[in-house]
Amino acid sequence: RLKQQYFLVSASAQNIVNCHMKKYKTLDNFSNKNAIHINDTHPALVIPELMRIFMDEYGLSWEEAWNQVYESVSYTNHTVMKEALETFDETIIQTKLPRIYAIIKEIDRRFIEEAKAVYKDHDKALNMSIFGYGKVNMANLCIMGSHSVNGVARLHSEILKRTVFKNFYDYSPDKFMNVTNGITHRRWLNQANPLLAAFLDHLIGREYRRTPEKLSLLKQYKDDDVVLNKLDEIKHLNKVKLARYVRDNNHIDLNIDSIFNIQVKRLHEYKRQLLNVLRIISIIIDINEGNTSKIVPETFIFGAKAAPGYYRAKEIIQLIYALSEYVNKNTYVKKYINVVFLENYSVSSAEIIIPAGELSQQISLAGKEASGTGNMKFMLNGAITIGTYDGANVEIINQVGEDNFFLFGMKDYQVEELWKKGYSSVSYYQKNEKLRKIIDFLNKGIAGKSFESISKYLLGGPVVGDPYMCFADFDSYMEVHEKASSLYYKDKRKWNQMSLINIASAGIFSSDRTIEEYAGNIWGIKPVD
Repeated sequence: RLKQQYFLVSASAQNIVNCHMKKYKTLDNFSNKNAIHINDTHPALVIPELMRIFMDEYGLSWEEAWNQVYESVSYTNHTVMKEALETFDETIIQTKLPRIYAIIKEIDRRFIEEAKAVYKDHDKALNMSIFGYGKVNMANLCIMGSHSVNGVARLHSEILKRTVFKNFYDYSPDKFMNVTNGITHRRWLNQANPLLAAFLDHLIGREYRRTPEKLSLLKQYKDDDVVLNKLDEIKHLNKVKLARYVRDNNHIDLNIDSIFNIQVKRLHEYKRQLLNVLRIISIIIDINEGNTSKIVPETFIFGAKAAPGYYRAKEIIQLIYALSEYVNKNTYVKKYINVVFLENYSVSSAEIIIPAGELSQQISLAGKEASGTGNMKFMLNGAITIGTYDGANVEIINQVGEDNFFLFGMKDYQVEELWKKGYSSVSYYQKNEKLRKIIDFLNKGIAGKSFESISKYLLGGPVVGDPYMCFADFDSYMEVHEKASSLYYKDKRKWNQMSLINIASAGIFSSDRTIEEYAGNIWGIKPVD
């Protein structure tokens, strides 16, 4: 991985510098003409590599080189998960990249000396060191070498300042800012959902295509039954289109009149596809026991990919697929629910799936999702979010109001408090009959395969069980789903009003706004007239 990262970074850095010198013949204005943005820690080596190029190939002093690098480079952290906070064994960098290692050591030495002078406390300064316990902390390198550091949603940026990067924030608070992620609304609305786009063109004009905030004009039709019925009709036609896609690719027939409950995203434990699965199993158990009075027709649609070596994620995919087989072979269960796992999830398939969504599952453990963009794509297409107070969900709630969002679960500070007290999934299991039945169901196996390993993962043993607290949020999740299902079948007009408000409030999540903030606040780039 180190070789790959250095190869790509070095090639890019050399190309940037060569192009600059060809045009300007000097490095004195390098930082005025080049903005180099580090996305997570994978390109972190661009900082010492630029220093190497400037000093070794162009003869700049350390101070001259550092000034140009520091003013050119900025850093975005996309998640608090460890995969975006890379570390390398110090000996690997020392032996494979000796010159780069020497430059990183000097960056670290100078920073620590400066911090020690400010704090008058050597130990406090050392807490920010790039080096520790035989590891090289690439995130610390990114922060030291960047003039700007940002998170990708308001809550995420606050968590970074409060926890992961607290020492650096205390040292240089002006360096830290937030730029909430955005989506390309022209793709995810105008291209992916031509029926809705055409209706909006007719209703509020085409200006929203260039100025997405103009979507707010739709709010004036919140009580217009003709508009609400048309939105419902468009959603139905998009569901028909998705059902046709599922039939062609999965050979499964869907109930178009059921709620389309969709969770499509990278498969990761913190995104909690498993919590969604626990509810599906609970419903299956109720159906098999004859407790069907509160069950409404519901279609669960999953799309996801797992990293090649991510065993747990792959096992969860196997579990979803097994549930799909189980339901589709059981005609009695299929009367009430269906489960589909769409293979090879991609942008192209998302353009079919997302316009058909009615419930958007954004159910990560609070404090773990940096932002998310699927939540934005679904709301733009009129789905209502069922989610935790996490990532960009927080800002969606601020835009649409809690009345137009199905909120459940713990807040991030409550998660932290529960960890500190000592989280025990077994205590939830012992108190909750439904959870006990779900674990029994997993142990017995589904479609000929036992999922006892997932039971053990949830209950723990040598390590803490249920590390992303599905059990802790389970009751709240079940309750909010009951509220959503009841509304869908008893007051479709209200549901359509909520859908309209979500569409009308999505303009702020356009990538037009995101790029404008990066350009103006970080890169120092003005738009061309």
